[in-house]
Amino acid sequence: MNRLAVGKLSSTYLDELLREHCRADAQVIVGPRVGEDAAVIDMGSSYLVASTDPITFATEAIGWYAVHINANDIATMGAAPRWFLATLLLPEQQTTKKLVRVIFDQLSRACQQLGVSWIGGHTEITSGLDRAIVVGTMLGEVAKDRLVTSAGAQVGDVIILTKGIAVEATALIAREKEQEVRVKYRDEFLERCKKFLYDPGIGVFRDAMVATEVVRVHAMHDPTEGGLAMGLWELSQASGVGLRVSREAIVILPETVRLCEQYGLDPLGAIASGALLIAVGPKDSQGALNALSGAGIDAAAIATATAQREVCWEDGSALPIFKRDEVTRLFEGS
Repeated sequence: MNRLAVGKLSSTYLDELLREHCRADAQVIVGPRVGEDAAVIDMGSSYLVASTDPITFATEAIGWYAVHINANDIATMGAAPRWFLATLLLPEQQTTKKLVRVIFDQLSRACQQLGVSWIGGHTEITSGLDRAIVVGTMLGEVAKDRLVTSAGAQVGDVIILTKGIAVEATALIAREKEQEVRVKYRDEFLERCKKFLYDPGIGVFRDAMVATEVVRVHAMHDPTEGGLAMGLWELSQASGVGLRVSREAIVILPETVRLCEQYGLDPLGAIASGALLIAVGPKDSQGALNALSGAGIDAAAIATATAQREVCWEDGSALPIFKRDEVTRLFEGS
């Protein structure tokens, strides 16, 4: 029997499963599709947007991750996150009341920051786990004329990347491998990397709102597991366009470069929450970049959408496909 590797299912296999098992519903405007970040349901006067994501890598600040990662998926649809549910699965023999309270506090603070109501969930101590897992579900609302999907990129569009790549990976490595990083780098560097969780931050709600307020955004997608490379492939697949990518335009912060080099990871394939891919028409690209810059959000135009249905560098070579996230290699056997 072929056992599946850690990480996401391959897009081909996932697409096969979705086509086989998911039925059409007249109220479902956006259903389960490879490359889409959330489902969209027609509620009459507006759309309800729904997404769910687990936090399986992080142990420190896991509640913060759970809220922001799920809010990101709502924001990429042009929607405002409104309601949150959390399922906490906690390991036996390790869970204390203090740990549970810490996670609850993290969830509560993150919801308050985003103006989200925490409306329910489930908490249990369960066997077979070596660390806590939090599964979040976020619901949001969007006016019908403001909906954005991952499937809307058009040939000729400019693809903008916000913040930089592997921001989440940087924070995750610094927090989960703190003692190893401390051996090589000074405390100041370590603390700076740990704070990537908040600055530049793993949330993209502001990025999405700023862009959609000033220009007509054709598509948005937040790259997560598999990093920027897989995010670009997913955007390409969802929209049915190719992408020609400028390697030099991709922002990789120096802290990210150093940590990835320490562990032999390719930042292109490292978990990338905090980055947002925004597809806009060529006439709107500078307006979007100016608005993001004015809001204090670093951004750069990194790619152009093409008709060739391939994702490649400017020299014609294909972007790598990461079958699993680079960060998973840090936790093998741990």
